[in-house]
Amino acid sequence: MTGDQGEVKAAVDMSDEANAAINEAFGLCSDLESKISRTRKDSDISRINNAKGEWVDVNEDTRELIQKGIEYSDSSDGSFDITVGGVTEQWDFHAPEGEAKIPDAESLAEAVKHINYRNIAIEGNKVRLTDPETKLDLGGIAKGWIGDRMTELLESKGVVSAVINLGGNVICIGGKTDEDDFAIGVETPFSDRKEIIGKIDARDKTLVTSGVYERQIEVDGKKYHHILDTKTGWPVETDLDAVTLIADKGHSADIDALSTTCLILGADEGMKLIEGQDGIEGVFVLSDGDIRTTSGAGLEAAQ
Repeated sequence: MTGDQGEVKAAVDMSDEANAAINEAFGLCSDLESKISRTRKDSDISRINNAKGEWVDVNEDTRELIQKGIEYSDSSDGSFDITVGGVTEQWDFHAPEGEAKIPDAESLAEAVKHINYRNIAIEGNKVRLTDPETKLDLGGIAKGWIGDRMTELLESKGVVSAVINLGGNVICIGGKTDEDDFAIGVETPFSDRKEIIGKIDARDKTLVTSGVYERQIEVDGKKYHHILDTKTGWPVETDLDAVTLIADKGHSADIDALSTTCLILGADEGMKLIEGQDGIEGVFVLSDGDIRTTSGAGLEAAQ
């Protein structure tokens, strides 16, 4: 599951109407990203983060995503928390090789004190952070949510067969043909996207992968991955390299948040969490190479 910029692939030759629908879907993607990006100065999220506790009028889309983020922050008891922005802004996992730095330990410890999703207040389309030092970062759920919205738009335009690939988040609308499902490869961690551990046949499904290999930096010979512990601010210690979750289309935001939560919890607790969810299956790749799947994951091992 690759493609950081995203792509939509049709299963058959595309008509002008299909091309127009795809262009509109990417226009929607760009519009939503402009509202919820932490790094864009004019976004709703940046305005909330910089308001020092004052109320901020936001778009309904932004409010909806924040509320969903609160829901998963609460259900994970804060292991997944959308107020981690004060920590994530101190890490640069896109730094050029040889230029990466780790944050100052004291600054990181101070930022952790302000991570608490209960600091978010919502009234209508107004949002404020009751702790002025708290900062939002919706990166752990935003891509899946945008994918769900793109799916809704494409289906409203009559698209019945397509794959949306947002890099780690894949959504299948229909199947490849009426008879054949799409075959979605599950990447082997640390393989530079050249190998798969297997494939999953998917029709009207969404698959989301979270992995410690996706973004990482190396400083003084030590590697640091981008899945951060909300209790320490440092990369979480986990026995998992990657988690791929599978659900019906329309639930990409849900499994986006849950896949990150599972990675933080580790293999045993992560498996337990997913086995308790209706309609969600999982593939767990452990750091020792072991692969565990839930009963309905449908992973077909690579030959």
